[in-house]
Amino acid sequence: MDTMPLPHYHGEEPSHTKVIRALLDSTDTFTSLADIFRQLGDASRIRIFWLLCHCEECVVNIAAMLNMSSPAVSHHLRTLRDSGLLMTRRDGKEVYYHAADTAQARLLHEMIEQVMDVACPQWRSEAQQVQLIRQIHDYLLTHMEQRITIEELTHLYPINPTTLKEVFKDVYGTSIAAHLKKHRMEKAAQLLRETDLPVAEVARQVGYESQSKFTAAFKEQYGQLPKEYRRP
Repeated sequence: MDTMPLPHYHGEEPSHTKVIRALLDSTDTFTSLADIFRQLGDASRIRIFWLLCHCEECVVNIAAMLNMSSPAVSHHLRTLRDSGLLMTRRDGKEVYYHAADTAQARLLHEMIEQVMDVACPQWRSEAQQVQLIRQIHDYLLTHMEQRITIEELTHLYPINPTTLKEVFKDVYGTSIAAHLKKHRMEKAAQLLRETDLPVAEVARQVGYESQSKFTAAFKEQYGQLPKEYRRP
């Protein structure tokens, strides 16, 4: 059966409007979403949920950490569990609670932290590492004429060699050496195009003491010797 036309037409595409109206008719979906977002209507419930996103605890410990009574905590836990946001694990007579590993729970967790500007310890650590790697990256590019070792970088920045190499590859998709080589060759090509510097000086400015090694690296990158690349 065709959908009845809207009272006012404002130039909307009929197919687009039909899709939107079909989604709006999915009332069960919106009811589920409303139930999840309803959990944000109580500050104590938010605190409990946020806590259980980071650890697994029993009612007594949750009550102690939040300075609440156990019955009050149990009430909020029941509500959160009924909404599918918490999971339980029984060990003997003790029941432990933790956040569910679902898209809805993760979204709510992230929303709480973004709104409250509270960084998850793991995310904070990862964000700080990425920020540090970007600083190191910028430092390397502004000192391209130098051959800076991993050990020297770990003395300049508070990061260990393994983390440095792993996070750098995660951020830039390649190793430090390969990434720098690409940038060195790009800068060398620019210098060859835009200046009359001798090839030896171009090599020095991009961190090569040996002109022969620079020439080999440049040819590998561009398929031409530096002097051939410079020709008009």
